[in-house]
Amino acid sequence: MNPIVEALVAALILIGAFFLLVGALGLARLPDMMRRLHGPTKATTLGIGSLLIASIIYFTATRGGFSVHELLIALFLFLTAPVSAQMLAKAHLLRSRAERSQLPQPTE
Repeated sequence: MNPIVEALVAALILIGAFFLLVGALGLARLPDMMRRLHGPTKATTLGIGSLLIASIIYFTATRGGFSVHELLIALFLFLTAPVSAQMLAKAHLLRSRAERSQLPQPTE
């Protein structure tokens, strides 16, 4: 395999691993549920996207053919992560009446 392709794949893997680590730390260290929701949905999605791009480049370079599997995984991930995060946030707001009363009230 070409050394430039190897370096590109390695860089994408390291970038993906960094964003996955940031997302995991955000999930573990942020104080409440609404803030914890951003770690997996933002940083982790970017990390997985970087790993999927690295996988596409690697398997295209080694096998000589293009595989659609990684694109389907990315499509599924990018469609479901925001929807699930929105549903979790909505369920959290509707579940906790005490937190709902602390939200800023609309002014007229």
